[in-house]
Amino acid sequence: MQVRLKIRRYDPDRDARAYWQEFDVEVDPMDRILDALNSVKWYQDGSLTYRRSCAHGVCGSDAMVVNGRNRLACKELIRDVGKRLQIEPLRGFNVIKDLVVDMEPFFAKYRAIKPYLINDDPPPEHGERPQSPEERAVYDDTTKCILCGACTGACPPFWTNNQFVGPASIVNAHRFIFDSRDQGTEERLPLLNSREGVWRCRTVFNCVDACPRDIDITKAIGDIKKLILMQ
Repeated sequence: MQVRLKIRRYDPDRDARAYWQEFDVEVDPMDRILDALNSVKWYQDGSLTYRRSCAHGVCGSDAMVVNGRNRLACKELIRDVGKRLQIEPLRGFNVIKDLVVDMEPFFAKYRAIKPYLINDDPPPEHGERPQSPEERAVYDDTTKCILCGACTGACPPFWTNNQFVGPASIVNAHRFIFDSRDQGTEERLPLLNSREGVWRCRTVFNCVDACPRDIDITKAIGDIKKLILMQ
């Protein structure tokens, strides 16, 4: 089948502003959006720029806006999005080139919430810190995050205020705050309880709709709000 890709292009070395360019490509209905983009880059315009890596929905590299919704290009099948695709970079991020956005501020906020286990107790003799299935279940959902940025790029408060820590960082904070083995909650809560922390969330649910891993992000944010109020 033939599909038409309408792609938002921008090269800072050449363009004063972004513009749209269309490409027609032959694809199989079971091909992914990434396959269509590869066809354009490999056979029509090698200057087209986008991120990709594992191509299996694990690394989170190729999040972009397709027909108005944030998606992973390597996960969505052509048959599910139709014969006309409008593709643009994630909203709210500075564009480096074409579909590539600057993710460094995103990862800076991720690092700020200390996304690692904090426990100052001596490790057990057997070398592991045991945890029950019930304790694990409390935060199991938020372990699924692949840091693709789809949720953050769908968040209206982030579009209007790039100081907002963002849903992805909050999800990763949740993963450790509610881990029964972790002792770093008091180190993370000041940032999360700030003006640009969880209270910036307006509960729009865009993040939940955008997440390719089906994480209930709004619930995770609500869990942290409740924890703060109970302190």
